[in-house]
Amino acid sequence: MSAHGVELGTAPAKPVSANRLVAGADRALALVNRLIMLAASLALIAASVILAYSVAVRQLFRAPTYWQDEASVFLLVGATFLTAAQVQSNRGHVAIEAVTTLLPDAVNHVRRLLVDVVTFGFCAFFAWKSWTLFHEAWVDGQVTSTTWGPPLWIPYAIMAAGMSLLALQVVLQILVQMTSTATGEKR
Repeated sequence: MSAHGVELGTAPAKPVSANRLVAGADRALALVNRLIMLAASLALIAASVILAYSVAVRQLFRAPTYWQDEASVFLLVGATFLTAAQVQSNRGHVAIEAVTTLLPDAVNHVRRLLVDVVTFGFCAFFAWKSWTLFHEAWVDGQVTSTTWGPPLWIPYAIMAAGMSLLALQVVLQILVQMTSTATGEKR
């Protein structure tokens, strides 16, 4: 049985660049993404434990906790933004597949390349703005407006790093598409 021309239970072959530098960078980012996925998994577990602790402390001891929501949000923001490059490497972000099944392979290749270029532009702009927010929060010593008041540079740095990795992932995918096509390799 297949879905969209791919056998269920098997992943489509990921294109490999004929350019050794691009292929090496792609492998290096894949390793970084795997390490981040492990850290993000631990962050999700930590957020779950923190929230469960908060509920238990409030219910059993009637003691308020004032830090758990922000700590959990910081962990979830980190897991979300830092894993975006891994999701992109598998082309796992939301996409409309109806169009791709109707187009010939050559047109689909151009469409994917154009979408990746526009995606890179958006991600690069988002990363740049996140780095400027990080810088402002760092220089001005900005903190959240809660009792705990953790520094805002933490989530901004996580957003900036995650979007930078995502932009890098998209650039590598563009380069892989261009170099694998140039050598006649099947996409």
